[in-house]
Amino acid sequence: MHALNAGETADSPTAVDAGRRTPHERLTALGVKPTGRANDYTAEIHELMTRTPLFSGLDVDETRKLGSFMYVYEAPPGVTLINEGEVGDFMMLLMHGMVDVLRRNRYNYPSRIAVAQAGHALGEMSMFDGEPRFASCVTLEHCRIAVLSRDALMLVLAEEPALGNKILFKLVQLLSDRLRQTSAKLVSYLEAARDA
Repeated sequence: MHALNAGETADSPTAVDAGRRTPHERLTALGVKPTGRANDYTAEIHELMTRTPLFSGLDVDETRKLGSFMYVYEAPPGVTLINEGEVGDFMMLLMHGMVDVLRRNRYNYPSRIAVAQAGHALGEMSMFDGEPRFASCVTLEHCRIAVLSRDALMLVLAEEPALGNKILFKLVQLLSDRLRQTSAKLVSYLEAARDA
């Protein structure tokens, strides 16, 4: 039986739906161990969130509220927490450890694009838009992660609308920044191709 998300009951559709495995069920099937709700780690998570663009600006009380919708897990080394190409329905805040971020190249070989450390958010874009994951995330060492599922985020928006809207506004800012960076790269590539 899986740990229930905030606001979920044992007979709610998300708990009973046998055709869909929850993020919790998928993570525990990988050998990732749940340790409790994230609000049990409020001070640690708040300090990490101040370094995470999506959550920077949340005060301790908002962090505690958000933590009541998140779960914390311990993962051993070598676990693929996120698989490139899969549909994403959760994001992670890396609390401790390092995670290899890999994307398959044109030869279908995994290539490192980053190494995430404590304070990095992973999987947030796919959690919001439901599109396939851009990259895989593999633990390089023992890691502790705080997980926010899409269903839990919907509950945040319903039960804590001011907090939910603050997070969505930060997401829009992040998307805008990434779009500007991508546009600048595209323009420089087009100019270089034209000058060649």
